Amino acid sequence: MRGLYAIVDQDTLGTELIPFAEAVLRARPAALQLRAKQAGARETLALLRALVPLCRAQGVPLFANDRPDLAVLAGTDGVHVGQEDLPVAEVRAFAPTLRVGVSTHTADELAAALEATPDYVAFGPVFATRSKAQPDDVVGLGGLERASRAARSHGVPLVAIGGIDAPRAASIAPLADAAAVIAALGRDPAQAEATARALHLALGGAP
Repeated sequence: MRGLYAIVDQDTLGTELIPFAEAVLRARPAALQLRAKQAGARETLALLRALVPLCRAQGVPLFANDRPDLAVLAGTDGVHVGQEDLPVAEVRAFAPTLRVGVSTHTADELAAALEATPDYVAFGPVFATRSKAQPDDVVGLGGLERASRAARSHGVPLVAIGGIDAPRAASIAPLADAAAVIAALGRDPAQAEATARALHLALGGAP
């Protein structure tokens, strides 16, 4: 995993989510995640099922957010879980073929996550973010650098999260394998491919 970890947010994009995701996928990011915090299980499952063939056509792994059960039903490549979701070990017991990523926000959470050897660990917020109503404390580039050393010592890819945009990408690329981006992707499907490609390259992704 290297470059842009693109997150498409159903609450923000609404009916434009699928055409927006199609445009982002043409940039061949490192991964795509569906975030649908306000949607019900049926709607989320339908969106995941619509995204699966689009992601496979571009060779981009698709991650469901929070819900390993829906990930299995939809046939996604993986699931991303937070601190209040199922632990990595339980996800793997339930769905052994899924790739599992986990969000962490402190050194203690990171250390615990790394012991579970997830497929990747996300850490942040590196910068202030508006993507969450109640964001965690900002860790800064210093915190990300310490997380990078810890993740590399365990052989686990690190995904930087929180407030990452094009001007900040150069400072993130040396410290993380990938960076999760929501807001900086914009909302316009007509611009999404170019924006995603620029971010992906700036974050060290392959052309």
